[in-house]
Amino acid sequence: MIAPVEITHGDSPVVLGLPHTGTYVPPEVEAQLNTRGRGLEDTDWHIHRLYDGILEGASTVRATFHRYVIDANRDPSGVSLYPGQNTTTLVPLTDFDGHPIWNQDPGAAEIEARRLAYHAPYHAALAAALERVKAQHGFAILYDCHSIRSTIPFLFDGTLPDFNTGTNMGTTCDPAIEDIVVTACAAAEGYSSVLNGRFKGGWTTRHYGRPEEGLHAIQMELAQSTYLSAEAAPWSYDAAKATRLRAHLNTILTRLASWAPMTGGNT
Repeated sequence: MIAPVEITHGDSPVVLGLPHTGTYVPPEVEAQLNTRGRGLEDTDWHIHRLYDGILEGASTVRATFHRYVIDANRDPSGVSLYPGQNTTTLVPLTDFDGHPIWNQDPGAAEIEARRLAYHAPYHAALAAALERVKAQHGFAILYDCHSIRSTIPFLFDGTLPDFNTGTNMGTTCDPAIEDIVVTACAAAEGYSSVLNGRFKGGWTTRHYGRPEEGLHAIQMELAQSTYLSAEAAPWSYDAAKATRLRAHLNTILTRLASWAPMTGGNT
């Protein structure tokens, strides 16, 4: 078994969360997946590569396990993120297209064992990183890094914008932080963007985003068409697309990292 989380410590106020880039599936879990599930199609492919070294001094907390093992961005109690809409659960029973992924669905006892082995250590590490950064700067900014195919009829209509910023309707961060990200996305020539559209911020953003306590959280869901050669297997990283996108992501993160001195931190 590999460690469920990889951590890098930095001195920036920004912490990058990477809950869905991992592809590790323990053998006993892989044996329960059907052929479709073993394809791991709903991975946030190459997101850790896209963000690697993008902001000097940023801390990173990355889940190494796949979201089919257990989803690090879901409420551990199992409460739905988007009531009334199609979505996936703490341990997904279907993929993003609504197709079953298990030969036999995992039971409650197994889900709890996975929560303790994977979900809990990831969030313990993320909480510790945020508290460490907050102790150093007086505040912390969690930037939760995600990506998804731009067209998934089971989950949403039409084509997803390139930049999908989520702040749970402005509740998870200072308004100035939201404005920094939204403004930078709108200025990125050739890209489309939306604030609190289909993706308003997952459980991670909502759980850690407590601006009144100096903890700010924002989710960025990127359309995979912005940096992959195609949104299909083998999910190839397109270096030219990624280089162009990284320039805009660097702008966003650099501005976030310099936010505190200009505004005085906690508000």
